[in-house]
Amino acid sequence: MKLDAKIPEGPIEKKWDEHRFHMKLVNPANKRKFNVIVVGTGLAGASAAATMAELGYNVKAFCYQDSARRAHSIAAQGGINAAKNYQNDGDSVYRLFYDTVKGGDYRSREANVYRLAQVSVNIIDQCAAQGVPFAREYGGMLDNRSFGGAQVSRTFYARGQTGQQLLLGAYQALSRQIHTGKVKMYPRTEMLDVVLVDGHAKGVVVRDLVTGEVSSHAGDAVVLATGGYGNVFFLSTNAKGCNVTAAWRAHRRGALFANPCYTQIHPTCIPVSGDHQSKLTLMSESLRNDGRIWVPKKGGDNRPPGQIPEQDRDYYLERRYPSFGNLVPRDVASRNAKAVCDEGRGVGPGGLGVYLDFADAIGRLGQDTVSAKYGNLFHMYEKITGENPYQVPMRIYPAVHYTMGGLWVDYNLMTNIPGLYAIGEANFSDHGANRLGASALMQGLADGYFVLPYTIGNYLAQHMGEDVTTDDQAFKNVEAEVAGRVDRLMSINGSRSVDSFHRELGKLIWDYCGMARNAEGLNTALEKVPALREEFWNDVRVLGSAENVNQSLEKAGRVADFFELGELMCRDALDRDESCGGHFREEHQTEEGEALRDDESFSFVSAWEKKEGTDWQLHKEHLEFEYVKLTQRSYK
Repeated sequence: MKLDAKIPEGPIEKKWDEHRFHMKLVNPANKRKFNVIVVGTGLAGASAAATMAELGYNVKAFCYQDSARRAHSIAAQGGINAAKNYQNDGDSVYRLFYDTVKGGDYRSREANVYRLAQVSVNIIDQCAAQGVPFAREYGGMLDNRSFGGAQVSRTFYARGQTGQQLLLGAYQALSRQIHTGKVKMYPRTEMLDVVLVDGHAKGVVVRDLVTGEVSSHAGDAVVLATGGYGNVFFLSTNAKGCNVTAAWRAHRRGALFANPCYTQIHPTCIPVSGDHQSKLTLMSESLRNDGRIWVPKKGGDNRPPGQIPEQDRDYYLERRYPSFGNLVPRDVASRNAKAVCDEGRGVGPGGLGVYLDFADAIGRLGQDTVSAKYGNLFHMYEKITGENPYQVPMRIYPAVHYTMGGLWVDYNLMTNIPGLYAIGEANFSDHGANRLGASALMQGLADGYFVLPYTIGNYLAQHMGEDVTTDDQAFKNVEAEVAGRVDRLMSINGSRSVDSFHRELGKLIWDYCGMARNAEGLNTALEKVPALREEFWNDVRVLGSAENVNQSLEKAGRVADFFELGELMCRDALDRDESCGGHFREEHQTEEGEALRDDESFSFVSAWEKKEGTDWQLHKEHLEFEYVKLTQRSYK
C-alpha cells in the first residue's frame, strides 16, 4: 500500500488556495442529489453537517447522546487559537504555523498545519457572527490570552466555557438545518460499523440505544467526527461516553490508524482522590497565565502552603524555562510535574500533586479581576475539592486528556478508504506528537466549517449518478456481523463486570504506555493486554437484554475495541524508538531530561493496517520539513 497524502504543489502559503481552485465542483442543483452521513455532532461534526446542509447536500447526522449539545466539545474550557494579532504582539499566520509544528515536536504534516493556521482567522469571524460571547477588552475588541507553547496572546475565550459556547453556535446552525429538513438527526444512536461497496464507503450500520434495533443507512460519503480515544486509560478528563468504536470499526474495515501512541497528558487536572473515581476533572490551561506552579524545595515538607516561605518554594517551571515559564507546552509541564513528585516533593494525599498558586495574581490584579477571568473555574474546583482557591493554592497533577493519533487522512481529510472522511480529533493530521493548548477547538471548526465542505465536493463530483441503497447485499452482510458480535457479548455470561476489565486495562496502559514508556514496560504490556483481552471474551458479564436500553452492552462493545487499540498503542510506542512530544521513551532523553528525537530514523507518520486476527502491518508516510527547520525543541 502506497500512502498518498495528496499534498498540493507550490509555496506553502498558496497550497490551499490553489488546491481549492483546481478541485472539482458540484453545482447547487446537483448537491441536492447527494446524501452525506456524519457520525458525531460535536464541534467538528455539527459544523460539518450544518455547513454541508447549507450548501444543499442531504445530511444524516448520528450521535449517541440525547442531544448534540451534550457532545464532549462542551468540556473545553480555556479558548481557541487564531492568528488575528489583535494584541499587536507579533503574531501571524506563519507564527501560529511555526508554533504548532514546533509544539508537535516536528511530527506533523507541514501543509495541513499551515492551512489550519490560515483558516483560523475565519473561524473567529464565523463564531462571533453566530453570537458566541467571546470576552472583550476595554475598547470593545475581542480579548486574547496566552496558552502554552506560545509567546504571543492568540487565544480567544469565553471565560472558562469556550467549548460550550462554540458548540452552542454550531448547534444553532445545525438546528436551523434540521428545521429546514436538510439534516435528519438520529440521537441516541451508535455507529457500530461502516459499509463498503466496491471499496468505497457507502453507509453505516447503527444501533438504536433505546430500542436496541440494528439498522443500516446508505450515503454517498461517510464522515467520522467521533473524537478521541483517551478513555482507553479508563481514568481521563474525557466524558465517560467517549470511545474509539466508530474509528476502530473503520480501522477493521481497512482504514489506517496513525500514530496511536501519541497521547497528550494535561498538566492541569485535579489529582486522583481514590479508586472510587470513574473520571478526572480538567482545570483549564488558561489558569497558568496567572497561576504560579511550585512545590516545596525539600521532600517531606508537609506544612500548609501558606506557611511555606518563598525561600523554601521551588517554582520549577520558571526556574527551568525562563522564556516560557509556566506556559511551556503540556507535555513539558506534565513531565516536570511527574519528575518533582517522583523526587518526593509532591503535595497532597499520596504526594501526587503540585501547587497552582494565585496569591501573586490576586495581590497584583485584585480578586475581582481574577474572578472575572476564572471565576467559574474557581467555583468548580471548590465544589469538587472543598478548598477555596482564592485562599489556598489549587492542587493539580497530570491526567490523560487528548489523543493526537487517529485515522490516517490525506490533505483532503479522506482516509485511505475512498469516500470515508475523518475530521477533528478522530484524525491524526495536525498536532504531531503534542497538541498545543486551545488548538483542538480550532481544528474541529476548521475541518467542519472550512475544509471538509470543499474537499468532499471534489470526491462527490466524480461519483455523480451512482445510486447505492441499503438493499445492497453488503449492508446485509455487515448487519449480520454486527448482530453476531452483539449476540456473542450477550452470551458469555461470565463473572466479571465490564468496568472491572476496563479499569484493569486502563491501569496497564497508564503504567506502561502513559507519561513515560520504556521497552521493558511495553513488552510487558504486550504480554498482559492480550491475556486480559482473552479473559474478557471468556468471563465478562453483560447484564440485561440487547432489545432495549442497555449501557452494559454499550460499554462492553467499546471496551472490546479498547483492548485491541491498547495493544496497538503499545506496539506503536515500542516501534517508535525515540522520544517526541507526548511519546516519551525513557531510553531517549537529553541530559536535562527533555525528549530526544531521532529525525533520521523516525521522521514519519506511523500508519497501521489491520490484518487478520491480532496482527498489524506498518506503513510510513515520510514527513518533509521545508519551512520549519528541524531542531531540538527548547522552551528555555
